[in-house]
Amino acid sequence: MRILTFDIEDWYHFLEHRSTRNEVQWKDYEPRVRQNTANILEFLEKHNQKATFFIIGWVAKKNPGLVNEIANAGHDIGMHSYGHQLVWQQTPDEFRQDLLKNIGILEDQLGYKVQKYRAPGFSIKNKSLWALEIMAEAGIDTDSSIFPAARAHGGMPSFPHNSPCIIQRNGISIKEFPINYNHLMGIRTVLTGGGYFRFWPYSLINRYTHDSQYVMSYFHPRDFDRNQPILRDLNPYRKFRAYYGLHSSQQKLERWISEFSFTDLNTADLSIDWATVPVVHL
Repeated sequence: MRILTFDIEDWYHFLEHRSTRNEVQWKDYEPRVRQNTANILEFLEKHNQKATFFIIGWVAKKNPGLVNEIANAGHDIGMHSYGHQLVWQQTPDEFRQDLLKNIGILEDQLGYKVQKYRAPGFSIKNKSLWALEIMAEAGIDTDSSIFPAARAHGGMPSFPHNSPCIIQRNGISIKEFPINYNHLMGIRTVLTGGGYFRFWPYSLINRYTHDSQYVMSYFHPRDFDRNQPILRDLNPYRKFRAYYGLHSSQQKLERWISEFSFTDLNTADLSIDWATVPVVHL
């Protein structure tokens, strides 16, 4: 099972960066998300490929019609928060209000219920597991926020499964599609999303894709925008992570989806017998 997903945010939606922290600051930057998303829709259509799009509510509000353009092209819709803040830096009430705002914007535009969620930066970790309860209370039944490896913004290296499972916590149950990892020199390593995909050579990605029974990809519109501006106050490491490999990333992804079969999250969900998957108690 290989799943193709995109997190719809703009090029300046850097987490924990002093000059791009919130929507007050975002108005100072050139918007590029609509054209970059149109580019993604165009090459997906060329390859007859469907995907799941996790959309920031703020982006949906600022770009009327964008969500419907994605849905009308036959793609699956999920949520990526309203204000793109790290979950573990919020209080439960702040997270709840952000989630409900995201739900309201997307459902008002689409006219139907949205039940999938991905946290910014995969920032649901051990100290913010309460977010899963709030999601379930708000009607979310499917999550893709668990990153079962080390990560700056989140990460749960202790998470026991590298494939779809059910998380149960304090009486709630939610279907989880974690990011998948591979072992590289004994270390849990992610290859199939964002900067990881741009960094690793295609030969390695191809080999691990071939050997893996489950692949969860994740990309952003900026991952394919070689002409995007460069934020001036990034440290060298963050700058490398953000801009390395942009010149070849689209061709790399198009090659990947042409050599392997992928599906969207909704189709994957329907193909799983959820009575047989592992249950994780958190």
